[in-house]
This record gives sequence, structure tokens and C-alpha cells, in this order.
Amino acid sequence: MSRVGRTSLVCALLSAVVAPALLAQSASDYARASEGTRQLTLGNGTVIKMLLDASNLGSGDLEVAEITFQPGPSPTRGHRHTSTEIFYVVEGVLGHVVNGEEFPLSPGMVGVVKPTDKIIHRVLSDGPVKAVVIWAPGGEGDRIAPADRWSPIAR
Repeated sequence: MSRVGRTSLVCALLSAVVAPALLAQSASDYARASEGTRQLTLGNGTVIKMLLDASNLGSGDLEVAEITFQPGPSPTRGHRHTSTEIFYVVEGVLGHVVNGEEFPLSPGMVGVVKPTDKIIHRVLSDGPVKAVVIWAPGGEGDRIAPADRWSPIAR
């Protein structure tokens, strides 16, 4: 899939998930443009940049983040989320292990995890994996790490 095609797919995914949340709010309740709200760097080198959350979306209906996983040992242990998690891979190859079954996700591919699923994220490429992740409903950022571990993104 070409870069234009991948960009179109990301825009379509974000529109399908974000638009209903925005329609339910008044115009003054959300930021119309943003460089993100906060960032978290984990000990294994994983970086989570929160792009949309309640602070700039105006509600906790969803969260959207850019995640960069570094190559090496599995960046995550088996875990579950309280939200549906949708991964869209932008760079690298992500090992999307759901309930013990691995699905390699290349750029332009989407992976989905339901709250009852056990998930492991693995880097299968030589370089880092960059992905856009959508959590619906939101709240996963605070579940991953307490607010005091996140750094605000300067505006």
C-alpha cells in the first residue's frame, strides 16, 4: 500500500472513531488542532505520545496515541486492556500476538484487540515500530502509567 493509501486509511479510521465523539460536543469543548497532550517513555525505550485524550478532545470517549516500540526483547508482557485497542502500523513490522496467536502487521495494516483478549506487542523488524493506536473508550493512558509519570507536551 502506498504512503498516500496508508494516510487515507488512517484518516478514515480516525474519522470513523473521532467524528461521533466530536459531534456530541459543543464547538468550545475541544481543540481543533494539537501536537498532542503528553508523552511517556518506558524503561524498555517504548515511547507513547498521547495525541488525543479528554484534555483536548473534550470527553473520555476515546484516546489516540502514537507509539514507538524499539527493537529487542518483547516491549510488553501479556496484558489486557479495558478498552478496544486498534493498531495502525506506520513503520516497521509489529508482532501482534492476540490470545497466543501472532499476526505480523506491516505498514498499512490494522490490528484489533477486544478488552477480553490477552495481547503482546513484539517488534519483528530490525528497526523500531511506529504505530497509531486508538483506545475506545479512553482512559488507557492513565491505566498504563499514573499521570505523574507522563510529561506534558509543550504548546
